[in-house]
Amino acid sequence: MKSVLVANRGEIARRVFRTCREQGITTIAVHTDVDAAALHVREADVAVRVESYLDAEAVLAAAKEAGADAIHPGYGFLSENAGFARAVAEAGITWIGPTPEVIDAMGRKDKARDIAVGAGVPVVPSYGLDEDPEIFAYPVLAKAAAGGGGKGMRVVRSAAELPEAVAAARREALSAFGDDAMIIEKYVERGRHIEVQLVGDAATVHHFGTRECSAQRRHQKVIEEAPAPGLSDELRERIHTAAVRLGEAVGYTNAGTVEFLLDAETGDFYFLEMNTRLQVEHPVTEIVNGVDLVALQLQVASGGALDQLDHPGSHRSVEPVEIHAMEARVYAEDAYAGFLPQAGRATTVSWPAGARVDHALESGQVVSTSYDPMLGKVITKGADREQARRRLVAALDDTAILGLTTNTGFLRELAASDEFATPGGIDTAWLDRNELPAPDPAPAREIAARLWLDAHRDLAGPFAGDGFRMGGPAAATVVELDELTTPAAVVPPDVVSRVTDHEVELAHHGQRHVFTKPDASTDQAAAAGDGTVVSPMPGTVLDVRVAQGDPVQEGQVLGVVEAMKMELALKAPYDGVVTTVSATAGQQVALGATLFEVALRQAQEPEA
Repeated sequence: MKSVLVANRGEIARRVFRTCREQGITTIAVHTDVDAAALHVREADVAVRVESYLDAEAVLAAAKEAGADAIHPGYGFLSENAGFARAVAEAGITWIGPTPEVIDAMGRKDKARDIAVGAGVPVVPSYGLDEDPEIFAYPVLAKAAAGGGGKGMRVVRSAAELPEAVAAARREALSAFGDDAMIIEKYVERGRHIEVQLVGDAATVHHFGTRECSAQRRHQKVIEEAPAPGLSDELRERIHTAAVRLGEAVGYTNAGTVEFLLDAETGDFYFLEMNTRLQVEHPVTEIVNGVDLVALQLQVASGGALDQLDHPGSHRSVEPVEIHAMEARVYAEDAYAGFLPQAGRATTVSWPAGARVDHALESGQVVSTSYDPMLGKVITKGADREQARRRLVAALDDTAILGLTTNTGFLRELAASDEFATPGGIDTAWLDRNELPAPDPAPAREIAARLWLDAHRDLAGPFAGDGFRMGGPAAATVVELDELTTPAAVVPPDVVSRVTDHEVELAHHGQRHVFTKPDASTDQAAAAGDGTVVSPMPGTVLDVRVAQGDPVQEGQVLGVVEAMKMELALKAPYDGVVTTVSATAGQQVALGATLFEVALRQAQEPEA
């Protein structure tokens, strides 16, 4: 294998290229026009333009044009597309992943469930869509049979909620995967998400221990760790065995992950799905086991065997616990405004020096809503879980992204929380039940005051504002900012900031803050009673449900906007009449674009 094309973008393309370079393998990137100047393109030895990362024919043509020996799919896009894997093999190019037959078998949750049952692996109790909903033991989970990543999933707590939940999940699944088939399963209220990393060759399926991914928001992982904490040796061994048994049942080769749901109350665990690709969270497994999973993928794809592997995991071993690793996913989203996707130019980007960071974001880069909002992954390790956690908090403190809002501050607050500090203390729905408070802006405001003062005062001469006074220490300097009078703080030496005449932007404990001088600010908020409804994120209008002149009630859905596979309903602010409809289905809209206007309904004159 002398050249590898990565049919992907961003941090995973860079990650695969890194191992290829270490092995002297030529790296080939594909890119769209949006990514023409992206990091993964600049780092590759060869780059080929394609119209879309999802265009299988174009990607395969690019591989042929560049003379690629092999294709690594990364994750997402075409990574679990059996048709693409089959076309790659038929073209005489090595596919770095499991066989198309295995992708077909395990890529759909319904088929994979049947295989798991046949292999003696426990599965979550389920219901048929044609069964009477009244017999369901609520709550249940309606989820897409195809795909993953939390897309096309809805928790349903009553028969009355079922039709709308299934319809919404179908729409989301069809948009994300092109397949709206659904399955209904028991929903475990206090479940932990435990998964096992597998790598198989032609003869043997090896496991590389467990990961825990229970810190999730709407079924999307937020912080992952390895190994899964707080499991008895006996339970850990049963989970390992079940994963390997499933891999053996399908003749699994290359890297893949078996995901389980552990009922924290009963101790039972159930098979959820198998991801027939490398996972986003693979770095924590690499750290704990001291292996390069991409190198093992290349080895298996080249026909090599894994029987001589020197690693802590094996066919039936119990993993070591003297090393622990954690990974936090940094997203372009506003965690304290409904996790809405964000877009814009990342004017300044500073990643922590004391952690492993897999990323593809640099200063000056434009972040769009064209692709997944993940910007990078911050990964730490420690001699035990607590040390790894503390190092993760410190690394997130040192992560600064200005120009657009990210979830870094939210990640920092979560990692520092008492609940996360407790091994097994967070279940998969904890973040959906609990709202983490936003970081206190007061410390950042004090730092901003000092930054603004230092940037604008006279720094020398008899009129310098240095607080000098006769017969005593220098007086504290007071700066008016955001309508507060605050003693100017000492600025930490590593603070990342941007200061203008009227504004200070900085990152503090990972959270981005923007402070504006009171005399320069203009109140952009709608006046009380204003019925303007704007787009809360850049995206696409999926549905418009009202017309001008329609009477509406408070909370009634006016339309639906979608960005990055997430739907958001826009609702009437109060009872009234629709006076303006600026939205049309299929329309691309910017953040803050006015889509609807609702006027208060005039009170009826009393009859004489």
